[in-house]
Amino acid sequence: MTILADLRSRTNGWHRPSTLAAAAYGVLAVLCVAALLLDQRTLAGAPIWAKPFKFAVSAALYFGTWSWLVSLLPRFRRTASVLTSALVLLFAAEYVLLVFQAARGRASHFNGATPQDAAIFRIMGVMIAGLWVATLALTVLMLFTKVPDRASFWAVRAGAVLSLAGMSLGALMTNPTAQQLAHWQTGGRRDVVGGHTVGLADGGPGLPILGWSTVAGDLRIPHFVGMHALQALPLLAIALAALAARFPGLRDDVVRARLVLIGAAGYAGLIALVTWQALRAQSIVHPDATTLWAFALLAGAVGLGALAVVRAPERVAA
Repeated sequence: MTILADLRSRTNGWHRPSTLAAAAYGVLAVLCVAALLLDQRTLAGAPIWAKPFKFAVSAALYFGTWSWLVSLLPRFRRTASVLTSALVLLFAAEYVLLVFQAARGRASHFNGATPQDAAIFRIMGVMIAGLWVATLALTVLMLFTKVPDRASFWAVRAGAVLSLAGMSLGALMTNPTAQQLAHWQTGGRRDVVGGHTVGLADGGPGLPILGWSTVAGDLRIPHFVGMHALQALPLLAIALAALAARFPGLRDDVVRARLVLIGAAGYAGLIALVTWQALRAQSIVHPDATTLWAFALLAGAVGLGALAVVRAPERVAA
């Protein structure tokens, strides 16, 4: 059974609380779009409702994927169900605080300007830690998934592991920046601790919707890229299964599995590349020659590896 057929047959057995959460965050994303149109306030140069919108979209994808992944477990299904329900509750509480701060026109993350702001960020930090622990446990359980199709087998495991790594990279944003440390040494207030921009203060020019800095490094990029390996690699397996009807070379599940593993290695390399780029205070839209060469080498290695895998059966047949 391929990952595509598995999706069709297991839909009714998906984890219900996370399925409902995914649907709810989809609705919230639409409501955030309405709020963006009706409320023109900005915070640090970005629309006040942009962050709740992005979190809602990400949560819809995250919970929709975990709802399906839990259904793949032949064992420990009850434990995984409890952990996924805990994820739903923890994220819901964090999202309520995020929306509360947005409605007040206050930053939800890295904000210590007032005792209330600092308390909210501390509480959110505890919730984020809980989310990470629950996700770690679920990732370990994913090692016991049972999908007959080998490409699906590796897509699920690699996607979960890389997603956990991407979530972990969010910790880089909690470190004080050089500018903040210098400010504190002169007796300045600790209104902000941490940030997502490297090389400049948060709030500069950014990409539409995403908000990623166009003038400096941005740690949200590796965090985003890594977390969504949870969707990217299973989608790769689905695409390969769909293409197998047209390309005979992809009908062998060993070939598709090797392509998924190459894709996973390439995705891990991409996470490392965008993390390295951000830490060097370099904007994603203005890569230097070193970054471009590194990307070219990564893309070339993935391309050559994929070509070797696809052509291997032809050499054997010859």
